[in-house]
Amino acid sequence: MFYRLLKYVILGPLLRLMFRPRIEGLEHIPESGAAIVAGNHLSFSDHFLMPAIIKRRITFLAKAEYFTGPGIKGRLTAAFFRSAGQIPVDRSGKEAGQAAIREGLGVLRRDELLGIYPEGTRSHDGRLYKGKVGVAAMALKAQVPVVPCAMIGTFEAQPPGRKIPKMRRVTIRFGEPLEFSRYAGMDGEKTILRAVTDEIMYAILELSGQEYVDKYAALVKAEAEEAKARKFPRMPLS
Repeated sequence: MFYRLLKYVILGPLLRLMFRPRIEGLEHIPESGAAIVAGNHLSFSDHFLMPAIIKRRITFLAKAEYFTGPGIKGRLTAAFFRSAGQIPVDRSGKEAGQAAIREGLGVLRRDELLGIYPEGTRSHDGRLYKGKVGVAAMALKAQVPVVPCAMIGTFEAQPPGRKIPKMRRVTIRFGEPLEFSRYAGMDGEKTILRAVTDEIMYAILELSGQEYVDKYAALVKAEAEEAKARKFPRMPLS
């Protein structure tokens, strides 16, 4: 109930007013049945903008930190994300990837749409980064199509660190569904998972026109922060 209220009464109209989204390829979203929508991730607004323009309900895997904040603000944030159809996923530890896959497969078994960002985190510089193989594992295990999606302009509207997005027109572009039935029963083979993931990322790249970086975004972020720390070391307190 609250999901529909957010989509049609509260967030949906507000997001359409702020971003005036140009929608391309919406016909590629299946009208029924399970499917994965895999997109690039440029802005915090992506979590809500895409669901606002898709007719069907879509569930996203979201980082657990959105659900574990302290105090009243933390509880309100967690309630908001759950009401918006987000599922918390712990990204730390060795079991994190498997936990995300289990949660995602649960959504697909209910014949619903699952939204996922294969990069695993927001791009800090607007480029497209190497995808993690979880999206391929879910697509092969559930035997469902993957619809590539490109968010264009949301990085400029709300770059990292900006809490209130700028009013700016954006484009949301969906590509033709990718199907991987030729790899049925091969979801345990690493080379296959990488090949499927790379095919998905290439489709996103074709739609978005971004510069591609063949490294994981989290690793590049960590390297940049480490370089910054070396350049501007903290002075010891006297």
